[in-house]
Amino acid sequence: MKHTHHFKSLADFHTFCGLSKPEHPLISLIDYSQVNYPLDDVELKWIQHFYSIGLKRNVNARFNYGQQQYDFDSGILCFVSPEQFLKIEVNPEAKAEPTGWLLLIHPDFLWGSELARKIKSYDFFKYAVTEALFLSDKEEQTIVDILRGIESEYQSAIDKFSQDLIIKQVERLLLYAERFYERQFITRKKSNHELVTRFEQILAQHFLHDRLVEQGIPQVTTLADQLNISANYLGSLLRIYTQQTTQQHIQNKVIEYAKMRLSTTQLSVSEIAYELGFEHSQSFSKLFKSKTSQSPMAFRAGFN
Repeated sequence: MKHTHHFKSLADFHTFCGLSKPEHPLISLIDYSQVNYPLDDVELKWIQHFYSIGLKRNVNARFNYGQQQYDFDSGILCFVSPEQFLKIEVNPEAKAEPTGWLLLIHPDFLWGSELARKIKSYDFFKYAVTEALFLSDKEEQTIVDILRGIESEYQSAIDKFSQDLIIKQVERLLLYAERFYERQFITRKKSNHELVTRFEQILAQHFLHDRLVEQGIPQVTTLADQLNISANYLGSLLRIYTQQTTQQHIQNKVIEYAKMRLSTTQLSVSEIAYELGFEHSQSFSKLFKSKTSQSPMAFRAGFN
């Protein structure tokens, strides 16, 4: 089994890549063309204890982030979160030299700032997006300018303003990334609409009576797996195109199924709740009322 490296500090990663010691222990901008992985083999595996934001061209490797391949076919900007697994399979026959920048940020650098909490909410730092972000030339220059601004600040004499100024620039970079990722969703509108349509078809199939009784209400991860995308990517897609989360879609189907059973059968509320996989009928009734503003029995009474 291949050894998995654990990089607890930026200095560990610098050493591994054949780079000099970082100028700041908690934040570093690396010229990607200078990275020289110590390859005994064509495969590397690691878990890093810091955030990284990479702007890379001519990627001569296949990246797996979590358990999924990270697609660099057209995009160049990628994000990796602390404590998450990364596997790199290098193409030894590639001739083009990789270029770009790699920004490393240790979580301790963000300590005490609002960004320390907020950074965890960005989908692109999770396994949410398994494709690199495409950038136009103008957008790429915007990101590069921010990266170089961060580097310039930590290379200057450190004072009480340094950390805040750098964090503000990191926040600005992440805000642009959000904008660009949403644009990427929109420009791929046709394929994304097809995914949404396919999701709705798969969800409907799960709520066929025999299948529901046998398998229960589908989990978000189950639906995402059937679409060959991550659960967070599916959630991002649905929020943009339907303004609802995956869980809200599932709950809407629960209510739709419950209304059908309440209006066309004599089953008790408890029996319908059981069909839907609820351990307690009270939980089902509470959800039903929150979605329809009436109890299951009140809804049924409207048909008598």
